[in-house]
Amino acid sequence: MSLRLGYGTNGLTDLRLDDALVLLADLGYDGVGLTLDHMHLDPLAPDLGSRTRRLAGRLADLGLEVTVETGARYVLDPRRKHGPSLLDPDPDARAARTGLLVRAVQVAADLGAHAVHCFSGITPTATAHETAWQRLEAALTPVLDAAATARVPLAIEPEPGHLLATLDDFHHLRTLLGDPEPLGLTLDIGHCQCLETAPPADCVKQAAPWIRHVQIEDMRRGVHEHLPFGDGEIDFPPVLDALAATGYRGLTVVELPRHSHAGPELARASIDFLRSHLPPNGAAA
Repeated sequence: MSLRLGYGTNGLTDLRLDDALVLLADLGYDGVGLTLDHMHLDPLAPDLGSRTRRLAGRLADLGLEVTVETGARYVLDPRRKHGPSLLDPDPDARAARTGLLVRAVQVAADLGAHAVHCFSGITPTATAHETAWQRLEAALTPVLDAAATARVPLAIEPEPGHLLATLDDFHHLRTLLGDPEPLGLTLDIGHCQCLETAPPADCVKQAAPWIRHVQIEDMRRGVHEHLPFGDGEIDFPPVLDALAATGYRGLTVVELPRHSHAGPELARASIDFLRSHLPPNGAAA
């Protein structure tokens, strides 16, 4: 099975969206991880439906697949990074995040995206662990309903420092929710290196049945910092071999959200690196 490579727009925020898409197509990427944010496709601006339809046409013209990512830092609150979250103490604030994710599901359906990515958020101060899980369960239920109707998987990402931080946490959420069919996993390879007990290649094998989206970058053990390939500690050939062996057909998206200043060069260097480390039977399409 071939791996299909993408690059995240959160690492190309200094470019206009169309310029970013043309760059990725020219470099030979198969697709794009589209973060819904004000500088590219703003989910809160007017005429979202018509703008999304135009974007779908442009993606088709360029031959790019897409996944929808929802990790914009200040899209809902200009003063709180990633706020409000699905765990916010204020029910109205939680509802705003739920509403954004429901909107993201519709955007994904309109774009023909293979998944919608999300994460839990950090447990607020003075919030009991059980309460945080109850809030997450309730806040995600309408999103999963929308995902089921749209037939677009919701891929939640274990994020260091968040309530849902590990693969074990993902399985805990699956159990709480009754293992709903639309719920899948965003596997971030760097996060596996950062805090999972198993090596990243083993994480891929263990998570394979639930993987709906993949993010990839280099990282060091115990340090949550997304690094260009070669700057961290990950041994990539076993990881890419394991991914190819799963039969996963979605995008494997390079995730360098703090490197937009060097985005075009890193996009080129990243695809060159990944292609040079792919197994023979997992060559990029």
